[in-house]
Amino acid sequence: MTPPSAHLPRRSSAEQQRLEATLRDMFEHRISFNEVLGLKVASFDPQAAQLRFAMRPELVGHYLYGRLHGGVIAAALDTVGGFAAVVGIAEKYANETAEQVAHRFGRIGTIDLRTDFLHQGIGREFTATGTITRLGGRIASVQMRLENESQLLIATAAAAYVVS
Repeated sequence: MTPPSAHLPRRSSAEQQRLEATLRDMFEHRISFNEVLGLKVASFDPQAAQLRFAMRPELVGHYLYGRLHGGVIAAALDTVGGFAAVVGIAEKYANETAEQVAHRFGRIGTIDLRTDFLHQGIGREFTATGTITRLGGRIASVQMRLENESQLLIATAAAAYVVS
């Protein structure tokens, strides 16, 4: 199936930069909880959108071992899943302005999230990656991964997001 914008001109390089600046601001600052977690955009790649964050004492879930809190892990995975959905929507509607894509963001919400905790959340820096498996007109399905700086797979997740 051809995306709706396939026959329309792609946004300009300047507009793409405006879009990325808008999305960076939304995900790093406007969503206050993301700021608490310290999430930073690492990649706008529609095939593998990424967020990063550093370990800090406020994120520890087990004080004896200094492990990342499970809620932080799930929140980071959920957030990168939503971020991947937005990046995918921006790619699907590549003719739209930053404002139009940002308006679409207002309709996105998590409707299902499953997280599998595979290893202890130990590390100095963590990278969360989201890959869209399906982007429909109403629902986006996303697979997510959280790795530490040694590429140790800490957790995986699968989620569905309403996108319309």
